[in-house]
Amino acid sequence: MQVKRNYLVGIAGNIGVGKTTLTRRLSEQLGWKAYYESVIDNPYLNDFYGDMARWSFHLQIYFLTHRFRSQKEIMDSGQNAIQDRTIYEDVEIFARSLYEQGHMNERDYSTYRELFYNMVPALQAPDIIIYLRASISTLQERIKQRGREFEQRIKTSYLEYLNQAYERWLIEAQHQFRVLIVNADQVDFLNGDGDLEKLIHQIRKYCPS
Repeated sequence: MQVKRNYLVGIAGNIGVGKTTLTRRLSEQLGWKAYYESVIDNPYLNDFYGDMARWSFHLQIYFLTHRFRSQKEIMDSGQNAIQDRTIYEDVEIFARSLYEQGHMNERDYSTYRELFYNMVPALQAPDIIIYLRASISTLQERIKQRGREFEQRIKTSYLEYLNQAYERWLIEAQHQFRVLIVNADQVDFLNGDGDLEKLIHQIRKYCPS
């Protein structure tokens, strides 16, 4: 008898777009285990937003290690899971953007990419990636509302660059993964149960459980 492997849904999107909220609500409604991004307990984030060039490589290595460990745990657990941000965003959005903006040098970027591409083949690919797309004004309002002190230093230009990087990556990602795009300016997953139910219906089409 063939054993059905677990399903994995990744939540992708810019800083402040609502990934953690959606991860929590989907976990509650589907009964799947939630895996959250390491933010509050991240030892590099505060320093990073003060000096991106000094701490970019350290931060990206920390995130890469944390997400690899989480995704490996998901595979080994055999449980259906929702993951707050995917490991693919680390290299294609954040590390790449930091390199292109001069905050990460070529040596560190090359080392990081080599490490990433040696790690990823060992992982289960997501069955679905849900991309939350939002305007800069929405991102800034949500960042302000959640009140993390270190995030108040995030520059508008950095959020704009990341949004552009996501749109570029999206073209490539749709050839590799099943991607569902959600307009996060128009939906409210914190209070909008109707919006959530529509998304759950889409997830269940591809991940019947």
